[in-house]
Amino acid sequence: MLRRVALVGMVVVAGYVALVRRWQLRWGTPAWLVHAPLPGDELVDTADLVATRAIRIEAPAAQVWPWVVQLGQGRGGFYSYDTLENLIGCDIHSAERIVDAWQYLEVGDEVRLHPEVALRVVQVEAGHALVLEGSVPVTGAASEGPGGEGAAQAPYDFSWAFVVQQAGDGGSWLVVRERYGYRRWWTWLLVEPVAAVSFVMTHRMLRGIRARVEGR
Repeated sequence: MLRRVALVGMVVVAGYVALVRRWQLRWGTPAWLVHAPLPGDELVDTADLVATRAIRIEAPAAQVWPWVVQLGQGRGGFYSYDTLENLIGCDIHSAERIVDAWQYLEVGDEVRLHPEVALRVVQVEAGHALVLEGSVPVTGAASEGPGGEGAAQAPYDFSWAFVVQQAGDGGSWLVVRERYGYRRWWTWLLVEPVAAVSFVMTHRMLRGIRARVEGR
C-alpha cells in the first residue's frame, strides 16, 4: 500500500514538473518579458526560483498604478481570494475603489500580508514600480509564526516586484515577479509549494486589478 501511495505521489510530482510548473511560473507573460530585467531583480541577484506573471490591461499605466500602490492588509487588500486569506487570520478586505490615504508609500514602509506579518518597501517609482522584500514582524506583534521569531533567519531571500509597463497602443502590462534565493539545500521543498499557492492567488489578483481598472 505504501509503495502504491509513493508511486502515485511520484507520478503527480512528475506531472506537475513536466506540464504545469513552467506554465504557472510564466503565466500570462509575453516572451519578451519573461527574462527582461525589472526593478528589484538585484535584491536576489542569483535567484534559484523566479516567477514572472503578467496581465494585459486595456488602460494606460496611470490608471493601473493607484490600485497597485494601495496593496496590503489594512489598506486596499490584494484583490484575490479574501475568504481564503481570512481563514488564516489575514483580515483582508479588497477595495473596490481608490482611496487617497493609501496612495503613498516610501522606502522603509511596511506592506502587511497579515496583521503580524509584513514586507518592507525597498523601491518605489511612482506610476511604474513597487518592490518589496523579506518577511518582517510588525512592530508590537507577537514573535510567533512565519513573520515573527525566525523571520530574519528565513531559509531564503525573497523579493516581490509589481511593475506597470506602458504599451504603445494606450494599454499597459501589469507584471508581478517573485525571486527566491535559497539559503539551505532543502529550501526548495518549502518554496516550490509556496510558489504554486502564490500562482493561484496572483492569478486572481491580476484579474481582480484588471477588472477594477477596466470597470468590470
